[in-house]
Amino acid sequence: MQSDLRIALYQPDIAGNTGTILRFAACMGLTVDIVEPAGFDLSDRNLRRAGMDYLEMAALSRHVDWNTFEQWRRGESRRLILLTTKATTPYTRFAFAATDILLFGRESAGVPQKVHDVADARLTIPMPGGGRSLNVALSVAMVAGEAMRQLG
Repeated sequence: MQSDLRIALYQPDIAGNTGTILRFAACMGLTVDIVEPAGFDLSDRNLRRAGMDYLEMAALSRHVDWNTFEQWRRGESRRLILLTTKATTPYTRFAFAATDILLFGRESAGVPQKVHDVADARLTIPMPGGGRSLNVALSVAMVAGEAMRQLG
């Protein structure tokens, strides 16, 4: 069953992470939006290796740039939920909606301030062990899993 919840990747850097996220999304019935430019060709063999045969099952929407994505999102009246290490609200203390877009930044640099400024909510994954950040594919699975749990 396809969900209205979506995962968005802002200019992803690492093909293997994107492939893993596409595989996860295919298995969970989620759509992935990629805000380009990506740091790799979307036909990259590492993307295919990580995504395995699930890439054909994945619902993928590509946006040529941030402005195109943002125009589409506003037209769809969807909330933008940004996951960032700069937030203070834990993702586990947030009430997700079925039409939310969970946005994850570039592995190397996150997202620029203009993206922070338009986010409807900014959430973080608490790391009591003191780490700086988690792998983006792991972060996607954790947050999307919590959102799906809340949404039933």
